[in-house]
Amino acid sequence: MTIPIPQTSPVASYLAHQDEIDAAIKRVLERGSYILGQEVESFETEFAAYLGVAHGVGVANGTDALCLALRACDISAGDFVVTVSHTAVATVAAIEACGASPIFVDIDPQTFTMDVAGLEETIQQLPGSIKAVVPVHLYGHPARMTDIMKIATRYGIRVIEDCAQAHGAAWNKQKVGSFGDIAAFSFYPTKNLGALGDGGAVVSNDRELADRVRSLREYGWQTRYISSIPGFNSRLDELQAAILRVKLRYLNEANNHRIKLAERYENSLARLDRLTTPPVTSAATHVYHQYVVRSRMRDSLQDFLRRHGIGTSIHYPVPVHQQPAYAGRIKNYTSLRETESTAREILSLPMFPQLSSAQVDEVIDKINTWHGTEASQ
Repeated sequence: MTIPIPQTSPVASYLAHQDEIDAAIKRVLERGSYILGQEVESFETEFAAYLGVAHGVGVANGTDALCLALRACDISAGDFVVTVSHTAVATVAAIEACGASPIFVDIDPQTFTMDVAGLEETIQQLPGSIKAVVPVHLYGHPARMTDIMKIATRYGIRVIEDCAQAHGAAWNKQKVGSFGDIAAFSFYPTKNLGALGDGGAVVSNDRELADRVRSLREYGWQTRYISSIPGFNSRLDELQAAILRVKLRYLNEANNHRIKLAERYENSLARLDRLTTPPVTSAATHVYHQYVVRSRMRDSLQDFLRRHGIGTSIHYPVPVHQQPAYAGRIKNYTSLRETESTAREILSLPMFPQLSSAQVDEVIDKINTWHGTEASQ
């Protein structure tokens, strides 16, 4: 069933640039080179330049990107990696795929990103054992990278940024992906920069780390067919790279539209006492991969909007540490109270670049109606 106002719409992004995307696909098909060719090389250069980093490496998907970034930093079995439980499970899956053990810290209840005090407290409880920290820039909001980098430098641990939801986001005007030793991006179709299939990238200012990722993504080759180190197959294909090159040209424009839609939501919803809107932080450039509100009456609101043809989603309904695959076997050394509370209250409203102001106004109108109904009961 078609939802009148969907929560997101990858096809709308394709249709907005259909002629250019179709031409790019045709160019690749006619050229006859489909894996790690000219389009991938060009996209790697262009994406790195957009972020302000020296090196970009295209890979098969965002989970692989994070795993390759960790492996390039020599994170392996027996190592501990600090991250958050309020994230897509891919963050934790990538850490475990390297043989490492994740350790969870809580989140800031306003920004939903890593709690800096909790990070340092956890490191202090495990002196010398933690090899890396993976801050997640969630929903398009950057983590507090200045503070995280200071802590990591003080304790001599690696920083691997999970930027899967934050293409173009910035902290103190510096784009995420350019702070840590290395960073991972996803180009899943719903992302701010989305392919028409799977795709990912690893970026770094460290040539040695980037070269190591290039080798790891293709069986550990430095010379073709000769594996210098154990690697695997994780290559960005030419078709997706060509599509991403088109969409990259419009990323700032798309992000700016997301920001304007977010402002529209904020101006009308911030006054309501039964939900909380996302924070507006002076240091952060939030690019609103998702527009996430909080409400103790989340299920009632979601059901009301559904009945009126408005799509919503919950990113994410169960923290990783409470999911069946991970419950009871991943440690945390600080409380995860905010993480658990957040999961019970969050709701992602419609947000994508082709969403119109009129559609946002319709969502706002329905939320106001719901709020008035709840207030009268």
